Amino acid sequence: MKILVTGASGFLGTVLCRRLEAQGHVLVRISTASADLTNPHSLSEYQSEKYDRIYHLAAWTRAGDFCLSHQAEQWLINQQLNTNVLAWWSKYQPTAKLVAIGTSCAYAPDRPLTESEYLQGRPSDDLFSYAMTKRMLYAGLISFKRQYGLDYLYLTPATLYGPGYHTDGRQMHFIFDLILKILKGRILNEPVILWGDGYQKREILYVEDFVDALVALPEICSNEILNIGPGVEYSIRQYAEWICTEVGFDSSRIKFDENRYVGVRSKCLDTHKLTTILPSFSLTPVSEGLKATIDWAERELLATLEKRTELNEP
Repeated sequence: MKILVTGASGFLGTVLCRRLEAQGHVLVRISTASADLTNPHSLSEYQSEKYDRIYHLAAWTRAGDFCLSHQAEQWLINQQLNTNVLAWWSKYQPTAKLVAIGTSCAYAPDRPLTESEYLQGRPSDDLFSYAMTKRMLYAGLISFKRQYGLDYLYLTPATLYGPGYHTDGRQMHFIFDLILKILKGRILNEPVILWGDGYQKREILYVEDFVDALVALPEICSNEILNIGPGVEYSIRQYAEWICTEVGFDSSRIKFDENRYVGVRSKCLDTHKLTTILPSFSLTPVSEGLKATIDWAERELLATLEKRTELNEP
């Protein structure tokens, strides 16, 4: 197949493109370096080719409390890039199936996290703007299907983790933040201070497992919204304990700052629909996924420290 991928240089995009290329597909990778998707003409040079599938992964957001201080920018930028991609799809690639990525923060915290509830209730105020742009993306897919007969798939993952996450200094998703802080605690003897009381719960999904779903599901279903995840969550304290055991750090040295931002107390996706449509879907055990991620993160940290030593940086 000939496949176009937006957000191709990101954490998920890199893993997905590697998998698709290994399967022999012809890829066109779109990243911020090759196209500004907020510009309605940014995809014009790609319109003469015909694609079998489009993966729309691009989004403007970051982890932690980023959404609190960029609400207007998130609304404007994500609405622009989503609208431009959908408009280009409908005008120039109507035979391609578009696979778009949702977000679990679009669910209202007081309602079940099941697909029929995705557009119901009010998302958390802390993540409201970004969450609503993702809801609008889903609403757009439904609208383009109804008016033009285009085919889509909308997949909402749990928090993704695994080797290869960005290391450009931006704030990380909680699981990477935990790993890095605990590694620095062991290697550099830095204090390990985690946000919140540690009893907030989160669900994580190994990135390779999500890519399995991204590749398999478009072949067997269309015009659906699907949650992708293990359907089980653990507390921050539990994740920290597992990481400490793996890296050899005394977990009693961890401190918790209850004055820092923590988001919702619990966020676990209902995955009954997924298991019905794709009963063969299997998951990497958390212990195995964490070990692979920790090993990668330790190599990255040691390489960074070695480079700083060579440059005589603090």
